[in-house]
Amino acid sequence: MSFRIENYLSYKHTGSVLKEQFLEGKSEKDLESLFVEILYGGIHGICFSLYEEGQKPGDVIPEAQIRRRLNILRKYTGWVRSFSCIEGNELIPVIAKEMGLKTLVGAWISKDEEKNQKEIEGLIRLAKDGYIDIAAVGNEVLYRKDLSEEQLIDRIKLVKAAIPDIPVGYVDAYYEFSKRPAVTEVCDVILSNCYPFWEGTDFDYSLAHMQMMYRQAASAASGKRVIITETGWPSKGESLGKAAPSYLNALRYFINTQLWALDEGIDVFYFSSFDESWKVGAEGVVGAYWGLWDSKEKLKYGNGYL
Repeated sequence: MSFRIENYLSYKHTGSVLKEQFLEGKSEKDLESLFVEILYGGIHGICFSLYEEGQKPGDVIPEAQIRRRLNILRKYTGWVRSFSCIEGNELIPVIAKEMGLKTLVGAWISKDEEKNQKEIEGLIRLAKDGYIDIAAVGNEVLYRKDLSEEQLIDRIKLVKAAIPDIPVGYVDAYYEFSKRPAVTEVCDVILSNCYPFWEGTDFDYSLAHMQMMYRQAASAASGKRVIITETGWPSKGESLGKAAPSYLNALRYFINTQLWALDEGIDVFYFSSFDESWKVGAEGVVGAYWGLWDSKEKLKYGNGYL
């Protein structure tokens, strides 16, 4: 390939201006080449997209489908993040471990207390059986206002007591950890979602904005480990404010994110692995196009270099 990651690393100690300008003037082919090189070199982590066309949360997903998708991802990442511990999701960390991957496993917490109980029981069982490296109790629960802060903290404490040897955290937007110091205090690790797109940021400022988000979460963390549990950019769909989905913007955002994370030693779980059409209901057309692979499991970027 004509464009090397080492070219970027030579900028490591030359200042932020040069690093921010690194991709300026690069052709689409150069960017596709670098994308493939980064992906084949291996990224830290990726969010697992479970559902095929016509499927949605609540459907029980067969093992063969999970195995097939994890077999694609295992070549390119060391970690996989999952979002639930029921309805087939509990198989994700089991199969991932079988394939040599590390796991960040979440219990999906909502207003449904019966399901919450099953999720937490599933999370604890998987952890005790050795399938979890980091446990997450809830994803954007406070953002959705599904539980009170006190109710969430009680559940985090319950899980921590049950699996004391495994780091336990809670996933939410970066700013929630500044607003909710009691939640931040009870977490072993800070699991922060950082989305310039969803805040309507012009792509040209997206990397700087995402870095600011991370710094805000890190400041609230007071020395605790901070992981970016979700960040990404959609390839199609509606714009939001000045944030415009496109093939090129999604390609460049992935490269910017991965090279910055490599440069700074930051752990990132990229969102997401595969396009998922069910997300259209909650997010509009743009919700279906966050994957690095399309809904048919074909890599969307840089196919000419494979």
